[in-house]
Amino acid sequence: MTRHAATFTPAGLTRRERRELQRSLTAARQEPAAPRTRRKDRALPEAAVPGPFGPGLLQGGYWNLVRPVLPPHQATSQHIAGIYPFVADSGLGHRGPILGVDLNADALWHFSPWEAYVDSSERGTLSTNILVLGAYRSGKSATVKTLVTRSIAFGHQVVVPSDPKGEWVRVAEAVPGGRVIRLGGGTGARLNPLDRGPRRTGTSDEQHEQMVKQRRIGTLIAVIEMALAGRLTAVEHAAVIDALDRCITRTGDRPTLRGVYDELGEIATDTTAAFHAADGAIQPRFVLRRFVEGDLAGLFEDESTVRFDQDAPIVVTDTSELFARGDLAAQLTQVCSTAWIQAVISDRASHRTRYVVREEGWRDMTSLASLQMFQQWLKLSRHYGISNIVILHKMGDLDAVGDARSLERSLAYSIVGDIENKFIFRINQQEQTPLRERLNLSATHVEMARQLRKGEFLAYVGQYSYLVHCFATSTPWERDLFDTDDAMTTPDDDIADLRTLDARQIEDLWPEPDYPQTDLEGWLSAPASELEREA
Repeated sequence: MTRHAATFTPAGLTRRERRELQRSLTAARQEPAAPRTRRKDRALPEAAVPGPFGPGLLQGGYWNLVRPVLPPHQATSQHIAGIYPFVADSGLGHRGPILGVDLNADALWHFSPWEAYVDSSERGTLSTNILVLGAYRSGKSATVKTLVTRSIAFGHQVVVPSDPKGEWVRVAEAVPGGRVIRLGGGTGARLNPLDRGPRRTGTSDEQHEQMVKQRRIGTLIAVIEMALAGRLTAVEHAAVIDALDRCITRTGDRPTLRGVYDELGEIATDTTAAFHAADGAIQPRFVLRRFVEGDLAGLFEDESTVRFDQDAPIVVTDTSELFARGDLAAQLTQVCSTAWIQAVISDRASHRTRYVVREEGWRDMTSLASLQMFQQWLKLSRHYGISNIVILHKMGDLDAVGDARSLERSLAYSIVGDIENKFIFRINQQEQTPLRERLNLSATHVEMARQLRKGEFLAYVGQYSYLVHCFATSTPWERDLFDTDDAMTTPDDDIADLRTLDARQIEDLWPEPDYPQTDLEGWLSAPASELEREA
């Protein structure tokens, strides 16, 4: 094959530049030409056996000289998105315990609120608190129990300030070293919600005293306002603080509800006190009388008789005996037990990370004082290394907080909406609008939440969402321990109680009459013996 070359010499070149250009052209002409090949060498290899179809028919190596014609794939845009190569999500990584299977990525889903908080990537979150919301029998409790029990192996402690159903008692008793604090039922255990608690690390004496005083005042005001179903007046508020200060002085910084009750009685009888303090002490004293002499006596009015075990992997306060006394008693019990727990675990020097599981979380938010205390603890969770797990059945639970358009209800919805990490389980139809308005969920996710199966939930961690199935990784030990429907099992469901009957027993139970005639008239007419017996 002949090669042709054309050269072009720009004008304005120097003599030296023209010489270098000429050398380059000469070197290019002297390059050896590519070796010539035959058409036979460029063609397909010869067939191993003669024939137009090659060796495929005999040896399995079929090749065809004819180019195949493959039609392009046709599908809708919705279906074609399924073959996009990067549709699987990367997830949260492998830090923390396994909580389930990510159904979108078909991979194990690991979750730890502390690991997500320290994650500096776009997958990180700004809070360690978790909101768990879903209808009955959607798998909320079992999922929370799975998360916290598996987290024990990672060094986290589990604290349940109030167990109204007694279902966490089984978990605490099954975990080696678990501790159960039982209230009521003749146990004699008492918790003092006004305990001083440990000292926060790095604070001065003045700062520590101020923090302890504010916590005690907040607990007292929350209990009294909850029982009154309203807010204290300025005079009543001043009387309560005055009684608390007197009790602290008289008891050597070991105040109790009984001591505050007695001091309120002293103030009420002092008619010479300024600013009508005697009138302001009457109403709060009647409220505290319920703890000293009423249906809640023997639980919270004196000094604590039990101690919080810092080394126990799980600590559960069993309040199931008290929740049968009425809804108000249940709310007061939960506030007092939660205040005691928070007072003893607010110690950064212990370097413990804890889950605080708030069953029936709306009971902690039934008054303005309790709401403010609840909001403060959610904000201080990162400071104390705590992850608050707030469990609600529906957003409508918060309608029991205050009146419509009240400050209390608005604050309750604001607190729940500010919790960044959310686990949304199956919801009822009437919950669609509250989820879109209060939690700002998309319509697609709300519709998906209505169709979730038991144990499946939508997990919102930071700016990302995941579809997780928890029970796909549950062990038989966990399923038996976390099951809360054992009371609904009927005796017929137990296969061990089933027995078979032989033919003779069946004949005794269901005897068949003897009809000698087999025609149609014989089957329709009773035997003569039976007709005579009836006559």
